[in-house]
Amino acid sequence: MPLAYYITHPQVRIDANVPVPEWGLSDVGRARAVALLDQPWVGSIRRVVSSGERKAVETAKILADHLHLPVEIRERMHENDRSATGFLPPPEFEAVADQFFANPDVSIRGWERAIDAQRRIASEVDAVLATNDAGNVAFVGHGGVGTLLLLLLDGREISRVADQPAGGGNYFPYDIEARRIRHGWRPIDELAPHDGI
Repeated sequence: MPLAYYITHPQVRIDANVPVPEWGLSDVGRARAVALLDQPWVGSIRRVVSSGERKAVETAKILADHLHLPVEIRERMHENDRSATGFLPPPEFEAVADQFFANPDVSIRGWERAIDAQRRIASEVDAVLATNDAGNVAFVGHGGVGTLLLLLLDGREISRVADQPAGGGNYFPYDIEARRIRHGWRPIDELAPHDGI
C-alpha cells in the first residue's frame, strides 16, 4: 500500500530584513536535510512535491537529487499566511502561534485562519494523490500546515498539542488509501528501527 510522507524543512537562516518565504536553510538545516537521506524509507519515494517557499524547495531538492527525481512545486502548499505581521521575535511569534491554534476560526493579527490553512493544505495533498500512480510520495513543507494536516488525518480537533518539535526537520507517514497516520512527528535525522514501514 502506498505511503505519503510529510516532511518539514529543518532550521533556517533567520533574517528580519528578508520576507519569511524567502529564508533559506541554515548550515545546520542543510546538514539535517542531508541526514534525511539515511532514513530507510527514502529509497521507496517515487515522487517529491514541495511548497514553493525557498526553505522547503532547498530541502526537497536535496531529497529529489539523491533519488534522481524532479521536484514538483505546489505554491498553495505554503505555510500559514503570516504576511500581515511579517517577522516576529520568537517569544511574540510563539504567543501568536498559540492563539492561531487555539482559535482556528479567527484571524489572529491578520494571519490566515487555521481552519482555512488546514483546508488548503488538505486540498493540495488530495490533488496530488488523486493523480498519483507512482507509489510512495514525499511532501516537503512546513510545521504549521503539516500539523494541521496531521490533525485532520488523525481525526482530531485543531490544537497545538500535535505541533512538531521545535526547530523543524520532522516527518510523519500515512497510508494513502486508509488515510491513517502510521506515527506522529519524528526527526528526519534520527533513525527509528521500527518505523512501521
